[in-house]
Amino acid sequence: MMRRIVAVLLITAAIPLWAAQPVHARHGMVVTRERHATQAGVQVLKNGGNAIDAAVAVGLALAVTHPSAGNLGGGGFMLIRLADGRTTFIDFREHAPQSASRNMYLDASGKATQDSVTGYRAAGVPGTVRGLEYANKKYGKKQWAELVHPAVELALQGFPVSYGLSRSLRASRGLAAFPESNRIFLKNGKFYEPGEMLVQPELARTLSRIEKLGSKDFYEGETARLLAKDMAAHGGHITEADMKMYAVHERTPLTGMYHGYTIVTAPPPSSGGVGVLQMLGMLDGTGYEKGGAGSASVVHYMTEAMRRFFADRSEHLGDPDFVKVPMTSLLDPKYIAGRRASIDPERATSSSQIKAAVFTGHETIETTHYTVADEAGNVVAVTYTLNGSFGSKVTAAGLGFLLNNEMDDFAAKPGEPNMYGLIQGEANAIAPGKTPLSAMTPTIVLKDGKPVLAVGSPGGPTIINTVLEVIVNVLDFGMDVQDAVNWPRFHHQWMPDELRIEPGYSPDTVALLEKRGYTVKRVNSQGEAAAIHWNNGWLEGAPDPRTEGTAEGH
Repeated sequence: MMRRIVAVLLITAAIPLWAAQPVHARHGMVVTRERHATQAGVQVLKNGGNAIDAAVAVGLALAVTHPSAGNLGGGGFMLIRLADGRTTFIDFREHAPQSASRNMYLDASGKATQDSVTGYRAAGVPGTVRGLEYANKKYGKKQWAELVHPAVELALQGFPVSYGLSRSLRASRGLAAFPESNRIFLKNGKFYEPGEMLVQPELARTLSRIEKLGSKDFYEGETARLLAKDMAAHGGHITEADMKMYAVHERTPLTGMYHGYTIVTAPPPSSGGVGVLQMLGMLDGTGYEKGGAGSASVVHYMTEAMRRFFADRSEHLGDPDFVKVPMTSLLDPKYIAGRRASIDPERATSSSQIKAAVFTGHETIETTHYTVADEAGNVVAVTYTLNGSFGSKVTAAGLGFLLNNEMDDFAAKPGEPNMYGLIQGEANAIAPGKTPLSAMTPTIVLKDGKPVLAVGSPGGPTIINTVLEVIVNVLDFGMDVQDAVNWPRFHHQWMPDELRIEPGYSPDTVALLEKRGYTVKRVNSQGEAAAIHWNNGWLEGAPDPRTEGTAEGH
């Protein structure tokens, strides 16, 4: 007990707790990255909308108030657990344009260029608007226009820039190189100070068309025409035909069991769901939790599970509509047992010794996640993104929204690391119309068929490990959901062979990890999380103290 108390004191000193306790409510809860978006979602719940409606309103509001990741010009995933017990997964991830080709980002010498990261050529066909509309029409209760209108008002009337947004804009790299981005988000180099109003008339006009005409305007109307025109003028690949062809995919979530709980999570083209299930499977039966949260032995076992999953990720995961993903083999209990048995209880395994199985038969990293629950029992976990911070840095002329740089989530050159240091294989090579592999991992945990925890995270490849850590903090270490979100995080992704840890671990713990053979690299922060916990009739919302995130219920 004393050891745990000391650990908590160390963590509290390193990471200020935004809230000592989670936010409690009886009827509904919204947890997001930004307060105006949170309020938009809560208002929808108060007006009789369900969790899906609120999630749609939040996504559109974040496109205005959280421009580094909230978006119209990106894409993402929505995991839904309906009150009647059904679950579904809406995939509105970006697609490669029809003119895309396997080697489109290699120079004459065969080296990968930066064109997949910055500029017009980096953008995939955005899916957010069609995805949110799809969710509303099929599973919502409110009219589309009612859910778009709060975003229209925020863009038209403006909102006060927060300290975090001001700092993010000032620190952004690349926005200044593109005239519209420089004008709208950087005030032509004068920068926004905290408290100044950010008014976005071009974005308001785009949102107003979407409010009146739905996604048809974005994909087949004036917005699509203007976007394609701007692309053509700057060497981009997205055409009006690409926009018109974009289709949402509704998929079956992955499910698995862990310590008596049902884990409902993201299927491919997310790599996150299979990662969470595989890593939980490796931990199950080891008794790793006996070491106590934050101990060197717990970090060791979890890191070894991470290392083994990311090796498999590099080789086998991609868009299931284009490649055969060996899901049955990756999640086979015998295979997972073999991976578990390969973990040395006392020593780190060198990543050079871990290979992806052979089966026969850095996303700074600006994604955002939000979680919504309503009184009826509907639960929604949404992760969506522009990929890098402020995406490709391009703001579409006359439209007011930033474009993604999601093409970098493909393997521009299979076998070589991308902007996050991830090594990816042929399964994730570029092809026309293909969806890039993602780490986004919206997840819902059930007990006896009822929701217990809903969580997700942004942060590129760290997403998967952040979600894993919040889950085990609640299920295995008995933390309340706010403590589980606040707890210092760590990350290993196979290559590079290094263990990244946040502040909060004692020097003694770090020394023990190094003695086990780890190369420890300290990082200031790892992603963020937005979680909801169900506890004896209460909804408990937990925003992340690493950000300006908020939770609000009613």
